[in-house]
Amino acid sequence: MSINELIEDFSYLDDWEDRYRYVIELGKDLEPLPDDEHSETNKVKGCVSQVWLQTYVTMDESGRPVLRFVGDSDAHIVRGLIAIVLRLYSGRPASEIIETLADPVFQQIGLDEHLSPQRSNGLHAMVRRIQSDAKAALAGSGTPVAS
Repeated sequence: MSINELIEDFSYLDDWEDRYRYVIELGKDLEPLPDDEHSETNKVKGCVSQVWLQTYVTMDESGRPVLRFVGDSDAHIVRGLIAIVLRLYSGRPASEIIETLADPVFQQIGLDEHLSPQRSNGLHAMVRRIQSDAKAALAGSGTPVAS
């Protein structure tokens, strides 16, 4: 499911309770993160709940780094938020990840209005971590990194 399909799905849900349930459902469909990847290295700093993100970097046919992410959390709603963030960023070239702003998407689906400040901070911490990993992948590939 693309991020545009996800935004469309959210547009059909009339109230935040339905959207909240949908976010939890998205989390149930996350690819499992192996237990040994629930490490301090993969832990996302700045989240109230425990959140782990594992980053996998491959090169596309042009030699550009492409990042895929697998994430997990100890909280159901946060697993759903991870699913949304991964739909936005996972499987994309590092340069696109760096250029992609998450806030407009979060606004379209109503996350900015309905998350507690702590959850919102955690959501943005995930985005910062993903974009940092993308910058590191670009730096490692010899491709100039935009700052």
